[in-house]
Amino acid sequence: MKLAECEVFVVAPPAPGWGGRYWILPKVTTACGISGYGEVYAAAIGPEVMSAVIADVFDRHCEGSDPADTALMGRRVWGSGFTGRPDLTVWGAWSGIEIACWDILGKALDRPVHKLLGGRLNDRLRAYTYLYPDPGMGDDFWISPDMAAEVAAQRVEEGWTAVKFDPAGPYTIRGGHEPGQRDIALSVAFCRAIRQAVGDRADLLFGTHGQFTASGAIRLGRSIAPHDPLWFEEPVPPDDMPGHAAVAAGQPVPVASGERLCGLSEFAALLRAGGASILQPALGRAGGVGEGLRIAAMAQGFGVQLAPHLYAGPVEFAASVQLGAAIPNLLMVEAIESPFHHALGGGPRVEGGCVTVPDTPGLGLAFDEDLARAHPFTGDRLHLEMQEDPPDYAAGNRFTGG
Repeated sequence: MKLAECEVFVVAPPAPGWGGRYWILPKVTTACGISGYGEVYAAAIGPEVMSAVIADVFDRHCEGSDPADTALMGRRVWGSGFTGRPDLTVWGAWSGIEIACWDILGKALDRPVHKLLGGRLNDRLRAYTYLYPDPGMGDDFWISPDMAAEVAAQRVEEGWTAVKFDPAGPYTIRGGHEPGQRDIALSVAFCRAIRQAVGDRADLLFGTHGQFTASGAIRLGRSIAPHDPLWFEEPVPPDDMPGHAAVAAGQPVPVASGERLCGLSEFAALLRAGGASILQPALGRAGGVGEGLRIAAMAQGFGVQLAPHLYAGPVEFAASVQLGAAIPNLLMVEAIESPFHHALGGGPRVEGGCVTVPDTPGLGLAFDEDLARAHPFTGDRLHLEMQEDPPDYAAGNRFTGG
């Protein structure tokens, strides 16, 4: 069995577009006609250019290889162009191809991917959801503790046992900053209102996006701690390992991080620093399913759990579910329960706050290529972007999450 072709779908989810402006989804096919699907998360270049990078990585390092040789192909990519470190763009391209290789292997062997990772440890995976506004709530939702609490109560009634929200202001190109007192007060108000709405039926997951200095994150963490969030997500810029460690030691809320990290080495640096007690690899950036398994094993040695991140499409979610089924230190998986995710991927979904791991071959998808082609991305902005303007300490900040 040899890899022969690679096609890339760039799909724009319809409004409101939860999961990003577009999803980059490689389809890899063997010479004997078995196809697998992957996903690249949040590339830092435009999707047309990223599609060309994916094609180059495939042609240069993967075409003609056995899809089972992910370790060898991965090392080729790792050293590409005398790099020897996780290049965000090239490693992201490989991540999508790698996920597709596992999908191919599962289909060829008539086994779900988790059976190729050591077998199933977990039948049902706990899932969490971001708090999105209900129809008619508008942009005021993002600064309204009462609206967030209303939605949180609804999600808990549906069976979710963890909800994530991020009211602490924008993330900017300017690096870490000290939160304004308004940002801290709004964050406390969100935590208080949501805790009152859900009681002890659900965990609170406090999200930020690397926008604070370590000292600012410590101030914020200490302020929200009375409401007992389960985690404080990426409190400082992703490459500030000492900053993560300072925040973890300087306030009581457990630190979660890893959405923007690439490869085993960056996660190792975070663990060695003592910077997180929960890792959040996004498999479409971290290196795919196999690298996710290695990250999970390494984290287990540090007594750290995994909560795979998702702000992407249904293929990365399906990969997270397969990985989560096979590891002993899974905390939960992030999920986006939108009709378009389900229609496009046809894969696992959340019911009663948990995902039942599929037994179908490969990733467990029924990917709809016609639907993918019917929703091409035609814009000129990136999947996710950082704000250029500095934080507004006078009028306050409004971050329209998602």
